[in-house]
Amino acid sequence: MVKFFSMAALMLLCWWSATVTEAEAAKYKDPKQPLGARIKDLMARMTLEEKIGQMVQIERQAASADVMKNYFIGSILSGGGSVPAKRASPETWVSVVNEFQKGSLSTRLGIPMIYGIDAVHGHNNVYNATIFPHNVGLGATRDPELVKKIGAATALEVRATGIPYAFAPCIAVCRDPRWGRCYESYSEDHRIVQAMTQIIPGLQGDLPAGSRKGVPFVGGKTKVAACAKHYVGDGGTTRGINENNTLIDFNGLLKIHMPAYHDSIRKGVATVMVSYSSWNGKKMHANHDLITGFLKGKLGFKGFVISDWQGIDRITSPPHANYSYSVEAGVGAGIDMVMVPYNFTEFIDDLTFQVKNGIIPMARINDAVKRILRVKFVMGLFENPIADLSLANQLGSQEHRELAREAVRKSLVLLKNGKSADNPLLPLPKKATKILVAGSHADNLGYQCGGWTIEWQGLGGNDLTSGTTILTAVKNTVAPGTRVVYNENPDVEFVKSNKFSYAIVVVGEHPYAETAGDSLNLTIAEPGPTTITDVCSAVKCVVVVVSGRPVVIKPYLAKIDAIVAAWLPGTEGQGVADVLFGDYGFSGKLARTWFKTVEQLPMNVGDPHYDPLFPFGFGLTTKPTKQT
Repeated sequence: MVKFFSMAALMLLCWWSATVTEAEAAKYKDPKQPLGARIKDLMARMTLEEKIGQMVQIERQAASADVMKNYFIGSILSGGGSVPAKRASPETWVSVVNEFQKGSLSTRLGIPMIYGIDAVHGHNNVYNATIFPHNVGLGATRDPELVKKIGAATALEVRATGIPYAFAPCIAVCRDPRWGRCYESYSEDHRIVQAMTQIIPGLQGDLPAGSRKGVPFVGGKTKVAACAKHYVGDGGTTRGINENNTLIDFNGLLKIHMPAYHDSIRKGVATVMVSYSSWNGKKMHANHDLITGFLKGKLGFKGFVISDWQGIDRITSPPHANYSYSVEAGVGAGIDMVMVPYNFTEFIDDLTFQVKNGIIPMARINDAVKRILRVKFVMGLFENPIADLSLANQLGSQEHRELAREAVRKSLVLLKNGKSADNPLLPLPKKATKILVAGSHADNLGYQCGGWTIEWQGLGGNDLTSGTTILTAVKNTVAPGTRVVYNENPDVEFVKSNKFSYAIVVVGEHPYAETAGDSLNLTIAEPGPTTITDVCSAVKCVVVVVSGRPVVIKPYLAKIDAIVAAWLPGTEGQGVADVLFGDYGFSGKLARTWFKTVEQLPMNVGDPHYDPLFPFGFGLTTKPTKQT
């Protein structure tokens, strides 16, 4: 009997030990465990190879389920224009993302990968997504709550395709419109940029009360991890040259370029992307003092720091000239995840060698991996790694298009209205015998969306995605008896002989992104100036400028009756017609100074030499009119 009980006790002890071991093994997989305990448990189980894998982000085209499994890759991205198929559906996206994820989940520890994408004005890589106005226009709305709603809508559309991470928002303070990324900036004034960080709780969800400062937060399967970028000073480079040098003292950096990072971290932003640019000659991707010392130390940021595309390669000139040095400098500076994005074995081999030889301390690797895992745990990726189609109907939904249309209306800035204040041209009458719509941008969806739309550099034409051009919007809005004549670039005789009631001329910049958009002249694209001159010299005209920044308009101003800055409004061109014809009033205010000549640049509000064509904060208003 005693022997029987001893045997039973032994069996019970073995069962209990097995249960405890199993519970211990599953601790990092248990969502009831505290966040710190889950991270600690998983970290203790990881080999160096598994840890370094987590620090790697590769492009979709370099990824496969086997690559994810064999190299323990932590993240994948779709670069600008990188899609699984032309006009890919949510179903195709979800299937592709899940296939990669299954590779990650099949590893020994089953750590899910995180898929990231540039969703900078809506889910802009994806066919049929709602394309919102670029940030330059949203800054003119002065409406942080609207921007928060845009963040929430964008999160739903990104999640509709199975993706949980968006490389947004850009919180650059663009100090020179010659910069090709100026349209990605809300304003030249850091206070407006700070206010617009409300997009972060839109993307990620509202931070719960009592949250620890600096700890990332993502509120479930309808939200995405956000990315504040590009740290820091990207908008302050000399002459606006992309990826160049920002010359400013530390106090200036703190006063102008840093404040929005304080706000982003307070709102629980999950990740921060480092800038290609330099600060006083020091590459940001190699700046230990600002990444580790200030961002992680002083500001208490607990999410992960990610490089830009081949960002560590560009530490050297020419890029990739001394890659082992770039790895040492970038990871040593405090970058946690490296957007490699193709030659990942080279990065893994170099970093492994440097850790094994004491060049990069193991503590630096552990800091990086802890931060990456923290974000993945907070996002719920361990509980819900596989995407489904439950949000597929959110992509390009009517509700989101109405929100984008509202954003367009509120972003428009009326710069001139009538050749005298007591004789305004706007709002335009819907009833007229015959009206002219002219200009290269009047019937061009790609032009009105700008860069970072379907392709990295953007596209021209009307077949890139679904939306409403300004010409179509005008036709939708005028009275049934009003004849709308469209002529992209009419000559003076055509305009005079047709006896139009008035003309709407839509001109501006062609799409561009990043360095391709750097410009020293900031002119309206040809034949825009000719169109303005020929039309506006012959008939009353309103000129709608579609551009990513202020452009040269002073030479044509006297000829023009009314002028509207429409920025890059996106797919919902109906919002332009809503305001032109008085269904809504103009309310937008310049968040950027409109210069007279490029020789004045850089010129920002508060500068001693401030002498603008239209000052920061300017914007005429109109009241809605009831037209039957």
